[in-house]
Amino acid sequence: MSQSHIDVRYVANLARLELSDEEVAVFQPQMDAILGQVETLTRIDVTGIEPMAHASPVFDRMRADVPHESLPPALVLQNAPDQAQGQIRVPKVVTDA
Repeated sequence: MSQSHIDVRYVANLARLELSDEEVAVFQPQMDAILGQVETLTRIDVTGIEPMAHASPVFDRMRADVPHESLPPALVLQNAPDQAQGQIRVPKVVTDA
């Protein structure tokens, strides 16, 4: 890494934060430690390692898509907000002309 020091006051100014001298004294060593860790990570050989967004595979958890004719009516309507006589009831959307 070309720069091993970031001015905490400058970063606080960019974030529109007002820090006291005591806060700067606390945050500056923390920022330097973070940059040291980043520098350590840049030295690791990652050739042959495929980039990824997650450490483990992420898949959608969905139920099987089954035609409604094969399901009992109670199961088909279980998520309907309003139902009557085995059918889903919806509000009227056509106005009188």
